[in-house]
Amino acid sequence: MKVGLYILTVFVLLAGNVFSQTKKRNFRQHEVGFLIGGSYYIGDLNTRKHFNLTQPAGGVFYRFTPNYRYAFRGGINFGSIMGDDSQSDTPDQLQRNLNFKSTITEFNVLAEFNFLEYRISNDKYKFTTFLFLGLDVFMFKPRAEANNQWVDLQPLKTEGQSKGYKLTQMAIPFGIGAKMNVSKQVGIGLEWGPRKTFTDYLDDVSGTYVDYTTNPYTSTLAQTLADRSKNGGNNINKQRGNPRTKDWYFFFGVTLNVKLNPRSAPCYAYDH
Repeated sequence: MKVGLYILTVFVLLAGNVFSQTKKRNFRQHEVGFLIGGSYYIGDLNTRKHFNLTQPAGGVFYRFTPNYRYAFRGGINFGSIMGDDSQSDTPDQLQRNLNFKSTITEFNVLAEFNFLEYRISNDKYKFTTFLFLGLDVFMFKPRAEANNQWVDLQPLKTEGQSKGYKLTQMAIPFGIGAKMNVSKQVGIGLEWGPRKTFTDYLDDVSGTYVDYTTNPYTSTLAQTLADRSKNGGNNINKQRGNPRTKDWYFFFGVTLNVKLNPRSAPCYAYDH
């Protein structure tokens, strides 16, 4: 996604400029916050539709703000993602006829850059837009529906993998948002954040259909869930997914954050 490279470039350039010019505006502020919103995915079963099949999501975070222009944050997010070929308008996907869902649990650390000077409890600096960038570790577990039950896909090795892919992975979270004060101790915000992953198996779809004559399926259930295509023909070694692109997942929503140290700040903290 080109937007990711753009955000990264802007973040690095602006943050470097701020770090070199705003040392005199340092202070210490601690916050706890909550995210309420949604999560969704882009991958082999949803190649381009943002917010498609969005699922409820939430999270908690701690933010440390040492300066009017930047902050650091760590948190946990919980959500789920889904994909379904039947929702596509592409003939190849409709023919393939796969579906999945997965929970997502994410632990992240982020750096935020404020475009405007901002601080809770300061009426002069009460609103800003911002960028964020960081690292996260996330856990997922793709499942598919069969016989009215949801079945874990990774143990089935539906594409004949010699080893199952790891269900704990790293990703690069980044995004944009806005935040504003609603009182001396409380702020609210909006944010949207893609997660660049390094796996193509959020949906258990990546490569080709298995040649089960040389690489037998682990079970009849694995064979059923590997090839659910409507043509009923022989798909051995035909393309099942696109291994050249990795999967993405996204969190977005409303944040509510509370300042933990509501003591009055010294006069020099509000320099003009």
